Amino acid sequence: MTVELTVAWNRDPVQDPTAPLLVMFHGFGADEKDLMGLVPGLPEEFVVASVRAPQREGYGYRWYPLYNDDAFSAEQVTAALEPLMDWVRAQAKGRSSVSLLGFSQGMSIATSLVRAMPGEFEAVIGLSGFTLPEELPFFQDAQLEAEPFKLFWGRDPQDPVLTERLVNLSAGWLLTHADTTKVQYQGMGHSISPQELRHVNEYLMHYVLNA
Repeated sequence: MTVELTVAWNRDPVQDPTAPLLVMFHGFGADEKDLMGLVPGLPEEFVVASVRAPQREGYGYRWYPLYNDDAFSAEQVTAALEPLMDWVRAQAKGRSSVSLLGFSQGMSIATSLVRAMPGEFEAVIGLSGFTLPEELPFFQDAQLEAEPFKLFWGRDPQDPVLTERLVNLSAGWLLTHADTTKVQYQGMGHSISPQELRHVNEYLMHYVLNA
């Protein structure tokens, strides 16, 4: 069964079929328009797609339910990931590269796609987010241990939303599975700062566009 995704684009992807693709995943309770405000601060070479999460959450959407003890439903995460895997592979055809960006819960989706599809992405941008604390059956973490993926991870060390346990679990996993550029932004809170966006721009220019 084909699942239709709601996607916001910075420009018509058909008109720029070989340009590098950057796919963005919003946070809990937001929607596909939430991260489009970042586009003016990103390299103009990218075709940018921002995908809406599948489940309603208040006035926005979520990728999967969040629980107080940082637990999650493997079934619900899988249900969110499977259509994304098919869609990303379809969009990647003919493109020079595909990179991912996730904010908050969206970072767990971006890094989960890498775990399910190792070697298919140029880089991942994780903003005020985390990785799933457990490995799902279709993840290929062993391959990432052998060939770590490139990751920019920016956050405030006093982020009021992310639990210390979840941050520590994420940091531990990334230590052995990712080539991580980790930057902390004091006082940013659970958000994205102008300085961080400049750093993201520089990271993408260097590691993806080789500029």
